Amino acid sequence: METTSIITRVFQATTWKRALRAARATVGKTDTDKEPSDLWKARMLLAEHSPIRLVEFDVRVENIKQWITVHLVRHWLGFIPFVHSQREDRRHLDCSRDELPQGSLNSLEFSANAQALINISRKRLCNQASPETKATWQKVKEAIAEKDPVMASKMVPECIFRGFCPELKCCGYVKTDDYKRKLEEYRKEAIENNGGR
Repeated sequence: METTSIITRVFQATTWKRALRAARATVGKTDTDKEPSDLWKARMLLAEHSPIRLVEFDVRVENIKQWITVHLVRHWLGFIPFVHSQREDRRHLDCSRDELPQGSLNSLEFSANAQALINISRKRLCNQASPETKATWQKVKEAIAEKDPVMASKMVPECIFRGFCPELKCCGYVKTDDYKRKLEEYRKEAIENNGGR
């Protein structure tokens, strides 16, 4: 599985300050310009409160197989994809677009808020996802981690998000020590916040 040609660029389009101001508004507190703590960010992501939808990222993925872009554009809530056109009058192609192979390389740019990144990760980081699509989304997660490690730490597969595997055919990962370790790591802030419960 070739993923080395995938180049991901990430820009954090909005700051966590925006989410903090919105969260304060929901509980009747005055505006603030302070940067929220990493613990606050993690707890907001775990709780999935609405202000996280104000934290947005712009991502560009280049040299991605066309059929992988099809997997990613299926996501829509809080996710706005822009796929490089295959129109022959807009770009140079080696053949007509009717003859273009599914495995041909393309580019994808998208804007996504924090909630969308959580939702997409649940499906695309799962071991039941296409291995190539999973590898591509893992690259996206790694690029986001460079900008916002707290956000990336909450981009997990469905089994970690839910605490069990809901798939019709389980891969067995939930029975491993690695799964138990990652599940504990993912839930850490929630457990600490609730007195170890």
